[in-house]
Amino acid sequence: MPNRGETLKLSETAPRAVITVIAMSGILVMAFILYFLTKEGIPILKDASITQLAAGRLWYPVSSPPLFGMMSLIGGSLAVTLTSSVLAIPLGVALALFLTEICPKRISGFFKITLEILGFLPSVVLGFIGMVVIAPYLQIKLELLSGLNLMNASMLLGVMILPTVATLSEESLHAVPQSQRDASYALGATRCETMFNVVLPGAARGIAQAAILGVMRAMGETMVVLMASGGAALLPESAFDPVRPLTSAIAAEMGETSVGSAHYHALFFMGFILLLITLSLNVLVIKIESRGEVK
Repeated sequence: MPNRGETLKLSETAPRAVITVIAMSGILVMAFILYFLTKEGIPILKDASITQLAAGRLWYPVSSPPLFGMMSLIGGSLAVTLTSSVLAIPLGVALALFLTEICPKRISGFFKITLEILGFLPSVVLGFIGMVVIAPYLQIKLELLSGLNLMNASMLLGVMILPTVATLSEESLHAVPQSQRDASYALGATRCETMFNVVLPGAARGIAQAAILGVMRAMGETMVVLMASGGAALLPESAFDPVRPLTSAIAAEMGETSVGSAHYHALFFMGFILLLITLSLNVLVIKIESRGEVK
C-alpha cells in the first residue's frame, strides 16, 4: 500500500506528465507539418530557382512553359495583412482602452459580449458579405471596375482580427496595477494623461503581443481573401486593386492540380513560405516575452 507521501508525490507528478505529453505532441505535430511541407515543396526547385520564385511577377503555372513567379502573391499577402492591421490594431487598442478606463462597468459587459460574438463569426460569412454587400457598394460609389479588391478584403480581415486585438489588449490593460493609476492621480495628472503616460506604457508588452497575434491571424486567413480580394495575381498599386494572396491561391488551385506535378509542389512551397513567416512572428512574440519590454 502506498503511503501518504507517495500518494501526494504521485498527485503532483501526474499532471506534469500529462502536460508534458500534450506539449510534446504539439511539437511533434508541428515538426511533422514542417517536414511534410518541406518534402512536398522543395521539389519545385528542380523546375524554378529561388530567385525565379521569389522575384518573378508572373504566376502562370499551367502555361507552356509554366511560370512560377510568387512575388505578386507574396506582395498580395503582405499588402492585405498590413492594410488590415493598420485598420484594426489602433481601433482594437482604442476599444480596449475605452472598456478598461472609460466605459461604465454596467455597460462594458455588453461590449465584451459583442466582441466575443464578433470573434466567433465564421469567415465564410464575412466573405459572403464582402461579395454581396461591400463589393457592389465600392464598385458603384467609387466607380471601380470591381469591388473585389485589396480594400474590401482588408476591411473584412480587420473585422476578424479586431476581437483578438481588443480582448488581449484589454487583459493587458487590466493587469496594470491600480496603484500606478492612483499614484498618477495623486501627482495631479488627469485621466487622459494617466491613460497615455501610465496605463498604455505599462501594458505595452501585452499590447504588442496582441498586435502580433492579430497579424498572424490575418496572414493565415483563407476564405475572406479568397472571396473578397479579387483573385488577380498582380502587385497592387493602390488600395482598390484586386490581389491574390498566398492562402487564396492555395485554396483555389490545389483541387485542380495533379499530385506530383510542378504546380502541386509550387503550392506546397507557398505553404512553406507562410509557415516560415508565422514562425518568425512567433519568435518575435517569444523575444518580447523574454525581454519584458518592447523595442
